[in-house]
Amino acid sequence: MEQWLAVFFYANFLIAFISYIYLYKRRKLIGFHLGMNIAMVAGGGLSLGTGVILINQFPLHYLEITVASALTGILAGVLFGALFDYQTLLTGHINGLLMGIMAPMVGAASSGSLIFMIFLEVFVVGSFAMVLVSSKLS
Repeated sequence: MEQWLAVFFYANFLIAFISYIYLYKRRKLIGFHLGMNIAMVAGGGLSLGTGVILINQFPLHYLEITVASALTGILAGVLFGALFDYQTLLTGHINGLLMGIMAPMVGAASSGSLIFMIFLEVFVVGSFAMVLVSSKLS
């Protein structure tokens, strides 16, 4: 189980990095509303994945994991939001913060269920895939 968690953890960051590079090239073609949704998906999805994975790997470090997942969500939301404008940056910041605070709670409630972790990864990867497809169609 722990090997899968490490694979999921690094895969989330790799997908976010690839998405950022792709969106950076297309940022002038993406509208304001789609930009806000992109910032929310990036900040929220990355912090949710990070918080749930880390709380399942280190269950006794709740405070540190909450701070790490919140900072991860804030950073991702700000980076993706900064591609568009300041209002989008603020939306990504707040969404990443809130999801980062809630993610360890969700992970603790899941009790290390592999089925839940696979569902979560499908959700995060699917969200980033929808972001890339919708940015291409805009």
